[in-house]
Amino acid sequence: MSAPKDYIRDFMSEPVIDAKGAALVIIDMQYATGSRQGALGRTLKAQGSSVGDYRFARIEQSVLPRTLDLREHFHHIGQPVVHVTLGAALPDASDAPRHMRKLLASCNNYVGSPDHEILAELKPVAGEHVVRKTTVGAFASTSIDSLLRSLNIDQIYMAGVSTNMCVESTAREAADRGYQVTLVEDACGTTFEELHQVTMRNFQRLFGRVTSTSEAVAELKVAV
Repeated sequence: MSAPKDYIRDFMSEPVIDAKGAALVIIDMQYATGSRQGALGRTLKAQGSSVGDYRFARIEQSVLPRTLDLREHFHHIGQPVVHVTLGAALPDASDAPRHMRKLLASCNNYVGSPDHEILAELKPVAGEHVVRKTTVGAFASTSIDSLLRSLNIDQIYMAGVSTNMCVESTAREAADRGYQVTLVEDACGTTFEELHQVTMRNFQRLFGRVTSTSEAVAELKVAV
């Protein structure tokens, strides 16, 4: 028996693909929670916990290589790359919202800490942009909206971690501000596969699009 048609499709706008208005937004690809060598990975290893195994394997085998592919393509077409980082200004994370303080402090995720740094493979290069947030969604605590608008961006392709947290929250915020948002499925990851899959399924109901790296590269031609 085939699945019933989802009525929400009748109310969704058709995507308009134009590389001249596109930017790649990379979320939280930092050592703190984005590498098994980082604070979270070290803590879990010390506890003898395997709960992070899927997360780190997903980052190493899919998220990082696919994000590198996307960044190379955005450089090729001459369009912006924006790194969003999560982290406090202070070691005790007292400058962050209450619900974020323990996570940030426990993962040494504050400005100046090695765990706060972006993964070496993705270290920002000249011409790329970096904004730091203390909230789950980037629009709540950074100038990313004004940055993207000054760059004449109205289409965002998103990669990074965690799919169901900072990626999804930022994507929803962007959609509510009028951006056309595409989640690049194989360039995103989180701790449990089911959370990743449910997020992708839910996001493409009204909020935006879900695609693969190869599909994103194919549809984004050289911006002229």
